[in-house]
Amino acid sequence: MASVTGSTLSLKCTSQVRFQSSFTSKSYALKPSVSFGRTSPVMPRLRVSCAAAPETVEKVSTIVRKQLALAEETQVTGETKFAELGADSLDTVEIVMKLEEEFGVGVEEENAQTITTIQEAADLIETLQKK
Repeated sequence: MASVTGSTLSLKCTSQVRFQSSFTSKSYALKPSVSFGRTSPVMPRLRVSCAAAPETVEKVSTIVRKQLALAEETQVTGETKFAELGADSLDTVEIVMKLEEEFGVGVEEENAQTITTIQEAADLIETLQKK
C-alpha cells in the first residue's frame, strides 16, 4: 500500500513469512514501514536568470519603444511580450531589422521567428555578438 500527501511519501508492506524446520513450524508477520519527508516547511523559490546584460535589455527596450511609438509611461521589461505591446508580425520584423542595424548583427529568419519578448531578443543579440 502506498499513499502520497503533500511532500510526504509513505510505503507500507504487509507479508507473511513461513519458516519450516524439522522441529517446528512458525509463522511471522512482517510489517516494514518506510517514510520520506521534510520535517520543516520549505518555501518555493523562484529564480530568474537573464543571460543578456542589463544594458543590452535596456537598449532593446528603447528600440522597441521607438519602433512601436509607445508612450513613456508604458511599462516595458525583459519579460514583456511584443504582442502585449500591440506588435503584429510586420512590427516584429521591423524590430528585428532595427536590432540588426543597431547591434551590427545578422539574425536568421528561423531565429527571428522565435523572438517573442524583449529578453529573448536581448539574449539572441548577445549570443550573435559572441560569434
